[in-house]
Amino acid sequence: MPHAPTPRELTLRGLILGAVITVIFTASNVYLGLRIGLTFASSIPAAVISMAVLRALGNSSLLENNMVQSQASAAGTLSCVFATFPGLIMAGIWSNFPFWQTAGISLAGGIAGVLFTIPLRRALVTESSLPYPEGVAAAEILRAGGKNGNTKSLKALVSGGVIAALFTFASNGLRVVADSVSATASLGGAIFQATGGLSLALIGAGYLVGVAGGLAMLVGCIMAWGVCVPWLTAHTANTAHLAAAEFAHSVWLHKVRFVGAGAIAMASVWTLIELIGPVARGLRAMLHAHRTPSTTEQDKDLSPRSLITLLTFTVVALGVLFSAFLAPVAHGIGTLVVAAVLFCVVFGFVMAAACGYMAGIVGSSSSPISGIVIIAAVLSALMILGLEACGLVPEALMANGQTLATGFTILVLSTITAIAAISNDNLQDLKTGQLVGASPWKQQVALLAGCVVGAAVIPPVLNILYQAYGFAGAMPRPGMDAAHALSAPQPALIALIAKGVFTQSLDWSMLSLGMGLGVVLVILDVALRRRALALPPLGVAVGLYLPPSVSITLALGAMLGWLAKRHIMHNKRKTVAKTEIPVTAVPEHDATVGTMLASGFIVGESLTGVGLAIVAGALGAEDPLSLAAWLPHSFAPVLGLGVFSVICVWFYRRVVNNAVST
Repeated sequence: MPHAPTPRELTLRGLILGAVITVIFTASNVYLGLRIGLTFASSIPAAVISMAVLRALGNSSLLENNMVQSQASAAGTLSCVFATFPGLIMAGIWSNFPFWQTAGISLAGGIAGVLFTIPLRRALVTESSLPYPEGVAAAEILRAGGKNGNTKSLKALVSGGVIAALFTFASNGLRVVADSVSATASLGGAIFQATGGLSLALIGAGYLVGVAGGLAMLVGCIMAWGVCVPWLTAHTANTAHLAAAEFAHSVWLHKVRFVGAGAIAMASVWTLIELIGPVARGLRAMLHAHRTPSTTEQDKDLSPRSLITLLTFTVVALGVLFSAFLAPVAHGIGTLVVAAVLFCVVFGFVMAAACGYMAGIVGSSSSPISGIVIIAAVLSALMILGLEACGLVPEALMANGQTLATGFTILVLSTITAIAAISNDNLQDLKTGQLVGASPWKQQVALLAGCVVGAAVIPPVLNILYQAYGFAGAMPRPGMDAAHALSAPQPALIALIAKGVFTQSLDWSMLSLGMGLGVVLVILDVALRRRALALPPLGVAVGLYLPPSVSITLALGAMLGWLAKRHIMHNKRKTVAKTEIPVTAVPEHDATVGTMLASGFIVGESLTGVGLAIVAGALGAEDPLSLAAWLPHSFAPVLGLGVFSVICVWFYRRVVNNAVST
């Protein structure tokens, strides 16, 4: 009896398609991360695109689609290094992002993240009951695609992307519609300000984050701009005689943001504390797991020889890159470089296990990587201070206000960030592979390929965005409009913490206030959860820290999603009442179209932002396509708010109508 042909899995065309999708989602996530401090999960959009393209090419299989989405999601996740690298510019060390150093650190960290999850796969995926929500969802999408179920989703992704691209081109390119609206009012000496960003990417991000996270950020924003800023402006002298709006922004930037930073630190630490028990149990299970020889293709990992080779490459690459960073300005760096590499390997493995377990419990998107990076920032800075106390670091490292020490800390953190982010995502992908019958070793090769392509894309995207927009507090050229700068919240916070540890210059009064607030938020959240409610403390803290234009619009997107789901459930209850069908027999609504529209908003705006940055760089001018000079002053805000509102209503109706028709 003839054997059935083996389905395609790891193919050349799949690797090429994965590389193309990688470029798209890496650029999108870097842009989104620098703008609002969040990224979006790329697994499901990548799977939808892959299914459509491979089906058109013919002879596609579910396993081949899984390899493509694994590769693309790994690269999209590697873009989390946006949270650290810009800190080197903010600290005054780099003036751009050198390709080999940026790509090399990203690649070495990404490879280490893949390697560290390989010994964890059996304990945390194969022999574990962890839910892995995003991995299971991706598997369901892949299975649905095998039944011709992805056409509607792909159309939604494309339509959302096109609409967001057109709106972004009109706002950020032609400047015929505004990208934000703002109102400022004074009461006595107190200044109140509300700013909403007209950004479809934020609407999409809010929809994906969900109502709990979105409302938590809104609460944080209200605390910042409805309580802290008014109180401080009423009790702080405006010695520079700034206009009301500028004075309020200055107070938020130099005082209230530190409150948010302290709250972020405490909320992140609490999240990690909550997960110490599950992580410890996961590691114990891994150490005591009975390792039997793999006899099937569905249980084979990369060979030990491959693992040793890749780990050796990673260690050597990190040593060379760290040395290249320090050597031009410091001598006698051997001990410091060895200590930094060991820190990345040991702490990186612990974080890979922790992040992998957290991803299995709450999903990759909800895993508190920012908290891990904050902890790593403090630990790496303390490591350098300990070596200095032992006389094992060169004097140049601590000279000139510890600038080089700050920069080296950020470089080490970039490696840790890549390791944590990749391990956070890879176990989700391996769970997807387990559910669809993929070969683990082939999936690990695809993940490594994603890291290679992602690492190559990240430096040019960072350079393009920096030269076109600049970062808040760090502009590439004088005379640029700071209002259009990317806020880059995480890099600013990381640079602030690293430099503050070395120079003892942190604003401890505001930070301490924020830490105290963080404790209160944690207690409040614990109390609410006992009543089946939630107010995520990390979300509130981020709402304090981010600009109001981000928090308010993101909360609007979350509310649109919540209202749409309530509308859908109300209609289903009416249908149940009329037909007398038991509630349990009514299927859950198909949320794929809503997710794809939201993802399309993010991708469309992000890629257009990168494209406009390329145009600005090529022409050597800021806003080279702007038509604002020929329009009345109030035209752009009114038109922008009107068009933005119409698109939001369209988005809501599209989600609701899709659920009704399914």
